[in-house]
Amino acid sequence: MASDDGTARGGAGRDAKAERERRLAEALRRNLMKRKAQARGRRAGEADQRAGLAAARPDDHKPDGSGQE
Repeated sequence: MASDDGTARGGAGRDAKAERERRLAEALRRNLMKRKAQARGRRAGEADQRAGLAAARPDDHKPDGSGQE
């Protein structure tokens, strides 16, 4: 059996494609849930708790808390 691109494919090719589609659908669901949680947090006025750039976080590690060295 040949696929649209001309390569031979058996049942393994279909299984791999189905598995890839399942993984992509799961990643899309996780991403959507994350985005919805971010939007709810913004509406509630909560701080974003994700790990990110150090420059975007408050400078709590400074001795006087001012952010100046």
